[in-house]
Amino acid sequence: MRMSGYVYNCSAGETWDMIALEIYGEETYAADLLCANPAMCRKVVFAGGEKVELPVIDVPERNQLVADTGNTAPWRR
Repeated sequence: MRMSGYVYNCSAGETWDMIALEIYGEETYAADLLCANPAMCRKVVFAGGEKVELPVIDVPERNQLVADTGNTAPWRR
């Protein structure tokens, strides 16, 4: 896993999935954040001030992802 060189400063009450959603646009990337920060993997809720290393992740564009599946939900049409 390649690291981006960037860190994210956590706020009190944040969780891994909240950070993944903020940075990458999807909660599913929380696992990638955990793998990049093994020393903090037991932390569930951040106290604030922790620094999380951000890995480089190839995130597909949202419109491309919807178009590729062909299964667009009715409310997204």
